[in-house]
Amino acid sequence: MELNENARIDTSQVDDRRGSGGGGGLGIPIPVGGGGRGGLVGLIIAVVVALAGGGFGLNAALDGGGSEQGDNTSLEQKCSADNALDQLDCRNTLYVNSIQAYWQKALPERFGEQYQARDTIFFSQAVSTGCGNADSGVGPFYCPADRQVYIDLTFYQVLADQLGAAGEFAQPYVLAHEYGHHVQTLLGTEPQVRRQQQRDPDNANALSVRMELQADCYAGAWAKNATGTTDASGQKIFTSITQQDINQAIDAAEKIGDDAISERANRPVNPDEFTHGTSEQRREWFTRGYETGDPKQCDTFSGSV
Repeated sequence: MELNENARIDTSQVDDRRGSGGGGGLGIPIPVGGGGRGGLVGLIIAVVVALAGGGFGLNAALDGGGSEQGDNTSLEQKCSADNALDQLDCRNTLYVNSIQAYWQKALPERFGEQYQARDTIFFSQAVSTGCGNADSGVGPFYCPADRQVYIDLTFYQVLADQLGAAGEFAQPYVLAHEYGHHVQTLLGTEPQVRRQQQRDPDNANALSVRMELQADCYAGAWAKNATGTTDASGQKIFTSITQQDINQAIDAAEKIGDDAISERANRPVNPDEFTHGTSEQRREWFTRGYETGDPKQCDTFSGSV
């Protein structure tokens, strides 16, 4: 993967709330049986939630809440410097720029709907959202109530050190997955599934799996088209994406499969409890999005997955 050093990093697509104190309080309680949140099991349960995005688990635990505006001054200065692409937050801002540039064209072209750009919120430790207060333990997520993506960038270190997904391209995959949930909201998929879950709670987990796999497929479609995305002046954002990069995204998807998470935590593998899909399913649907490059091929709600 090579980013274009001449591409302008649009920091207006990020709301930098790091160091602002965030949501404070206790954040979101994540049940891990009798063992509390601590230790590897707590971490792994948090990572299960981390790429939920649509909130089947996270947003169900949230109830209202406000939000605040961050101060982007430091980020703007950093991302205007000559070494901007050496900075984690600037690279992630550029990933967000690419993902939203893709959907700005793809959504009307493929679905006949206009894309509505939304911010990614960088936070540290805790944050107040339209869905309520959350802390870093829940990992990256998308809040349908305010239609924004939230991430504590230290999550990538957890992903690399604890789950073994250390590749650089795991990072834009995570963000593209979350923006896949935003696309689901814009298309009406998310509220429709939420209503269906309420009507049929026995199938709530199975519906969650289909939502997550579709977000993986949307991420794959972006990855296929990422080298065609440009900044506001027409400069390409990515000059190259290699098969090794795609393999890193697939590796990350596999590492967070429900079965892989359960095995790593030494917990029984129970398909009835799956909410995100197996490693094989996540690999398959990301790959489908990437190989076709067409988000219209990401219908996880018809037939088997």
